[in-house]
Amino acid sequence: MKPASLDQAPASSTQDAAAKTKGPLAGLQVLDLTSVLMGPYATQILGDMGAQVIKVEAPEGDIVRQIGPARHAGMGPIFLNTNRSKRSIVLDLKTVSGLQALLRLAAKSDVFIYNIRPQALARLGLSYEALQAVNPGIVYVGVFGYGEDGPYAGRPAYDDLIQGASTLSSLFARDGGAPRYVPAAIVDRITGLTAVNAILAAIYERQHSGQGQRIDIPMFETMVGFILSDHLAGCSFQPPLGESGYERLLAPSRRPYRTRDGYVSALIYTDKHWRAFYRLLGREQELDSNPQLATFAERAKNIEQVYSDLGEILLTRTTAQWLQAFEAADIPAVPVHDLGSVFTDPHLEAVSYFGLERHPTEGNLRTMRHPSTWSRTQPVSSRPAPQQGEHGVEVLREAGFSADEIDQLVGQGGLIVPTSSVSLAEP
Repeated sequence: MKPASLDQAPASSTQDAAAKTKGPLAGLQVLDLTSVLMGPYATQILGDMGAQVIKVEAPEGDIVRQIGPARHAGMGPIFLNTNRSKRSIVLDLKTVSGLQALLRLAAKSDVFIYNIRPQALARLGLSYEALQAVNPGIVYVGVFGYGEDGPYAGRPAYDDLIQGASTLSSLFARDGGAPRYVPAAIVDRITGLTAVNAILAAIYERQHSGQGQRIDIPMFETMVGFILSDHLAGCSFQPPLGESGYERLLAPSRRPYRTRDGYVSALIYTDKHWRAFYRLLGREQELDSNPQLATFAERAKNIEQVYSDLGEILLTRTTAQWLQAFEAADIPAVPVHDLGSVFTDPHLEAVSYFGLERHPTEGNLRTMRHPSTWSRTQPVSSRPAPQQGEHGVEVLREAGFSADEIDQLVGQGGLIVPTSSVSLAEP
């Protein structure tokens, strides 16, 4: 589905926007050795906030470049949507010259972030101690599967695996179904956000101590805490006061409600909501006579029956009728969007959430604005996602490498530069 003005997308919308604001992290340099989603999502957020992010890619490139339809090889949509506001350099860290170049970049960087296993990084000569030796103030951040103190240390980990191990997948089976995965890379995104929080806290602490530090952010421990904050329940107490699991979230009937012609998401939650709901039904007296609905505590005890009965009621009207009635009664409700209808949501249209950008090589792209709004230093994409190795020479020049040093680095195979440029794709 194309926005009406897609063919008129500006050629440099992100650069124009960036020129009007200095992000809150302007002046911070991030050396990014991450790939796929977890780390790149974190560093994109930092880049949108004004940090100078240098994406260091291996000669084979970030594997996520290959996912999805693309106008040119290596520029797939997930890569484009997770790697804006960065520059790309390709270094072969298995060569002495490539490793030395990276260490020179690290000496001038504030943050070093990686997502390969720590043991593999240490074998390359990039342990925390090695980087601390060239830059005592560096914040050295690892995002990987499992904490280094346990028996799972060093094991490979992916979003699907951690969804399973963290109990998330099993929650779908509480109503007698089978475990399943959330249809989004939720572990990668949540761990990436956790990394952003940790990085910003470490930078703040460094302002007082003058020292950098190593931070490990394991996916498994991060997600166990994330899920059990809701579901530890009675097992929070020792001895337990009941079973684990937040019953409202686990109720089988807690799902978008089917209407006469579609679905609606509604949450009739407080006493005020329930009274307003039964009033719009013309059945307020039934609320007072039903002890299961009388109070929040009673509804919580009988939540599955409450949601099941509610589902039967919502089958009696159309989605539009319910949305209109809920809005009039001040009951929270929204339409159930799919991957097509969300583009025409009136709220997202009003806040200009979706935008247009003409990528230098990939043509017209749909963009998504930063969700928060700032009065002075608005985060904004500073540059489109880069071609592999697009900025290698530029990055090294800024780091103080001479032309001869760069030529020598290329000749030794440490730096790999693009052999040809890609022409602008037609919309």
